[in-house]
Amino acid sequence: MSGVKCTNKRLLSIYLSLIILISLTGCGNSGLNLAYRDSYNYSTDGVILGTADTFSKDLCVINDDERGKLGNDVEDTAAAGLFCVDDKTVLYAKDVHKTFYPASLTKVMTALVAIKYGNMTDTIVCSENVDKLESGASRCGLKPGDRISMDDALHALLVSSANDAAIAIAEHVSGTTEGFVALMNKEARALGATNTNFVNPNGLNDEEHYTTVYDLYLITNAAVKYDYFINIISDIEYQSIYKDSEGNDKKLELKTTNLFLKGDYSSPDTVTVIGGKTGTTNAALNCLIQVVGDKQNKTYIAIILHVSERDIINSEMEELLQEITAE
Repeated sequence: MSGVKCTNKRLLSIYLSLIILISLTGCGNSGLNLAYRDSYNYSTDGVILGTADTFSKDLCVINDDERGKLGNDVEDTAAAGLFCVDDKTVLYAKDVHKTFYPASLTKVMTALVAIKYGNMTDTIVCSENVDKLESGASRCGLKPGDRISMDDALHALLVSSANDAAIAIAEHVSGTTEGFVALMNKEARALGATNTNFVNPNGLNDEEHYTTVYDLYLITNAAVKYDYFINIISDIEYQSIYKDSEGNDKKLELKTTNLFLKGDYSSPDTVTVIGGKTGTTNAALNCLIQVVGDKQNKTYIAIILHVSERDIINSEMEELLQEITAE
């Protein structure tokens, strides 16, 4: 009997340890209220890479909200952050470690993985999965058997937020969307984005698909190191030709979803909008990333998540960018 009691105690101890581990890592959590990252960073094999101070020496680091010099605020249910890439400073932060659904801001990571592991001159042959998207999902018109260059597909992904392009890219790079998503999550962990979990390459809603403002900063900060990424997100329009399954020409005509690039909204006079990424779903509400530069050639990343209306998020982005000129 004593052996049984000992075994039971041992099992209970293991069980409690697992509960604690799950609560800390967010496993099994819907992703809407994860804890702050711990003071160590780990590889995908669980090996400690170093303390947060060492790992993030070239990054903006923040532990508490920083409402900025101008005192601007965003919608109560929203989260936001403004980060200087060059100075590694935080100009504004609200709930930057709280998890939210990212919608199509996901595609920044999709592009980053594709640029890092793909070949821009490759030709993608689209599978039947490009047609298997929920009603209302943004598309560029890809059909099974279509042949499109990786370059054109990435433009469709980032300029017009095409969900069919995301599927085509993922399957080409990794063979399956599942394999590509595993690579997305691996890269996210390597960047220190430990409060992020991707389930698909396009950001269509899933309870287990979530991230934070700070993690999106880490991901975007990695992406803007590629001139190729910067060139695409700065495009207002893009046109090209690709082939259908029978070799006939098909037109690819894209227009940006970024209203700042279109001129519908403006940044302060001393700031230039380079480009960014929009995102909207019923669950994520409206989300927006803007990459901007100032007259000293410093680059900033501005992020707002979970705002009720598109007009409101763009107006709030206008106000957030004013922090760059605050003294």
